[in-house]
Amino acid sequence: MGIFKKFIDKFRKKPEEIDYEEEWEESTQEERVDFTNREVREEYVRNCLGKIAEAAKELENLNFEYDTVTSYLKDMEEIEAIPEEEAEELKSCAKRVELLQNSRDDYMGRKRRMSDSRFQQIERMLDEIEEGCSKLREAEQYQELIKKDLSRLEGEKHAYFYRKNELIGTIADTKGMAVICVTALGLCFALLLGLQFLLEMDTEIGYLITAGVAALAITMIYVKHTEAKRELKRVELSINKIILLQNRVKIRYVNNTNLLDYLYLKYDVTSAEELEKAWNLYYQEKEEREKCRRAELDLDYTQQELLKILRRYQIKDPAIWLHQTEAILDHKEMVEIRHGLIIRRQSLRRRMDYNKDMVAGSAKKEIKELVHRYPEYGKEIIETVEKYEKTM
Repeated sequence: MGIFKKFIDKFRKKPEEIDYEEEWEESTQEERVDFTNREVREEYVRNCLGKIAEAAKELENLNFEYDTVTSYLKDMEEIEAIPEEEAEELKSCAKRVELLQNSRDDYMGRKRRMSDSRFQQIERMLDEIEEGCSKLREAEQYQELIKKDLSRLEGEKHAYFYRKNELIGTIADTKGMAVICVTALGLCFALLLGLQFLLEMDTEIGYLITAGVAALAITMIYVKHTEAKRELKRVELSINKIILLQNRVKIRYVNNTNLLDYLYLKYDVTSAEELEKAWNLYYQEKEEREKCRRAELDLDYTQQELLKILRRYQIKDPAIWLHQTEAILDHKEMVEIRHGLIIRRQSLRRRMDYNKDMVAGSAKKEIKELVHRYPEYGKEIIETVEKYEKTM
C-alpha cells in the first residue's frame, strides 16, 4: 500500500522545513504519555497509522457508495431528459412490466392448493390415478357389503343360538312332563285299585278314562319332544353353516382390508374421495402454475424490452429501473426517490469528510507534531511508518 508514502517523504525533511498551520497543543492523554520510551512511541505511532488505514478503507467503501448514488442521480436526469414522444414508449413498456409484475406477485402470493411434494407425487402417478380411484371406490363399496354381510350373519347366528337354547329348554321340559305324567298315571291307578278292592266300587270307566288321558298326554309330550330334537339338529346344522360362511366372509374382509390399506398407502390418502379431490386439485394447481410460468416468461421478455430502451439513453445501471417502474410512470415518485438519494449522498459526504479530516487528518497531524516535538526520534518514527506500511 502507498497511503503513507507521502507522509514518509515529509518525515525525511528536517523539522524546521515542515510547514505547520497550527501549533502543537498537548492533550490530557499526551501529558500522561512518556514519548522518551521507545516502545510507547512506536505504539503511539502505530495507533495513529492504524487510524489512517481504517479511515482509508472506510473512505474507499464510502467513495464506491457515493459514486453509485451519484450514478443513480445521473440516470434519473437522463430519463427525465428523454423527449416526450420517446418517453411514451418507455412509459408504455414500464407499465406492461408493472402489470406483469403485479400479476406474477399475485400468483406467487396466493395460497397454494397443494404442496410441491404432493403435486409432484400426483404427477408421477397421473397415468394410473384414474384406475386407482376406480379400485378404491370398488374396494370401499365391497368393504361396506362385507360389513353388512358379517353384521347380518352375526344377527342370524345369535337368533339361531337363541332358538337352540329355547329348544334345549323345551326338550328338558318335555322330559320333566313325561315323568310327571307317568307319576300321575301311577297314582291314578293306585287310587282306582284302592277304590275297587277296598270299597268294592266299579272303577272300570275310571281305568278307561285314566288310560285315555295318559295316552293322549304322553303322545303329545312325545311328539313335542321329538319335534324339538329334530329342530335342534336343524338349528345346530344351520349354526355350523353360518360359522363356516362367516369364516369365508371374514377372509374376504381381511383380504379387502389389506387391499385398501395398500391402496391408501400407495396414493397417500384415507379414502377414494380424498384421492379424487387431490386429482381435481392437481389439475387446478397445474393450470395456475402454468399461468404463473407464462407470466414469468412474459415479464422476462418485457423486462428485456425495457432494458433495451433504457440502454439507448446511456443509462449506466438500467437493471435497477426494472424494480422502480413507478418512478418512470409517476413524476412525484421520481422526485421522492431523487430526494432520498440526495439525502443519502449528503450523509455519505459527511461521513467521507469525517474520516478524511477528523480521523485520518488528525492522525497525520499527531505524527507530524510528534516528529516536530521530538526531532531526535524522527528517523525512528519514519522507520516505524515504513514497517507498518510493509505489513499492510
